[in-house]
Amino acid sequence: MILDLKDYLEDMRRCARCSLCKWPPLAQMKSWRFSNNCPSIARYNFHTYSGGGRMALGLALAEGRLDTITDEMLNIVYRCTACGACDSSCKYNSELELLWPIYSTRAHLVGMGYFLPEHSMIIDSLRKEDNTMMRPKADRGKWAEGLDVSDLSKGEKAEVVYHAGCLYCYDPELSAIARDTVRLLKEAGVDVGIRGSQETCCGSTAFQLGFQGEFIKFAESNIDDWNAAGVAKVVTSCACGFGIMKSVYPLLGKEMKFEVLHITQYLDELLKQGKLKLSRSFPARVTYHDPCNLGRKSETYVPWKGEGKKVLGQFILREPEKVVHRGWNGIYEPPRDIIRSVPGIQLVEMERIMEYSWCCGAGSGVKQTMNDLALWIASERIEEAKSVGSEAIVTACPWCEQNLKEAVKEAGSNLAVYDIVELVRQAL
Repeated sequence: MILDLKDYLEDMRRCARCSLCKWPPLAQMKSWRFSNNCPSIARYNFHTYSGGGRMALGLALAEGRLDTITDEMLNIVYRCTACGACDSSCKYNSELELLWPIYSTRAHLVGMGYFLPEHSMIIDSLRKEDNTMMRPKADRGKWAEGLDVSDLSKGEKAEVVYHAGCLYCYDPELSAIARDTVRLLKEAGVDVGIRGSQETCCGSTAFQLGFQGEFIKFAESNIDDWNAAGVAKVVTSCACGFGIMKSVYPLLGKEMKFEVLHITQYLDELLKQGKLKLSRSFPARVTYHDPCNLGRKSETYVPWKGEGKKVLGQFILREPEKVVHRGWNGIYEPPRDIIRSVPGIQLVEMERIMEYSWCCGAGSGVKQTMNDLALWIASERIEEAKSVGSEAIVTACPWCEQNLKEAVKEAGSNLAVYDIVELVRQAL
């Protein structure tokens, strides 16, 4: 198994409860209004909802100091999008792990048989239908009907396989973006194929909810299928899929004979090579929302095992040296470069961006199980976008787009929400 809570005992014990996980670093703050970074603690204002509070809870669980697992405790554990903002803020000046102890706490509880009732429906759908949307597996490939594209599940070949992801496959509105993505790749001369009805979930939701067995099954199956198909690249529009493929798939120890790219990386490359040319004006003032899984959570995670020695009574020197994942190496510039390449567009930045970006609210099953929390988090992002005079939010994740659109509608706002592929398509 990948997640073991006891692997993070040192991190949980060393957490000083300084609360720096609750805000972006001071040097990154622009105003009081948008100075929070953790949606959970900002919403519920009780320490256990913060990164440090979750470390204390995980430590008590690992040390066997919790006699009873209550419903309220489970609600606290899962009222969290696992966005990783606490982790990035803490690591501004430390090397403690926060995000992986959060994952491991959930895996530990699942191993004990504790999870939310709503999670049973999600995982049952994954086990029976290979998706988390509670939709028939047989309908998985319907989004691509009528497209002139190679289907690898029928023995056809392609250099690049496009992995749409569960939400793009099953949501009628978002499926149009997946179709446009394939058309763009074909217009650029890419030898692209899909897996049709045989495409399966990436396993991201299962991993983040703590269901390790299900995650490993789907991750290993995907790696085996892509290796067997002989593809050189796996390109996905789903930020959750990209993040898990880049950060966690390599930990399984299976050879990945292909390169994993998010569609923003690939489109940016094609535009800079002149294979796609944007000529139509799109006059608008827009801002870009960084999806957590495309940004700070997409760095390949390297677990550390070794010995830490305290020097001068306070400094910890690790042997071997630890690779610290601070979120700095996420995919930040390619989507911004694409937006800037659209004629007539003006890109303005919100206060919380890149590794310190505010979450959209949909991640880690929150959209499917706690929609009120998901929409509250999204409403905060909408207010931030409006504060910089933006007419639209552009993003590169189906869950972000879906949740932001619903929050905009609920608020009665006239703010538009676009997927970055929509911009490219309209500007061709």
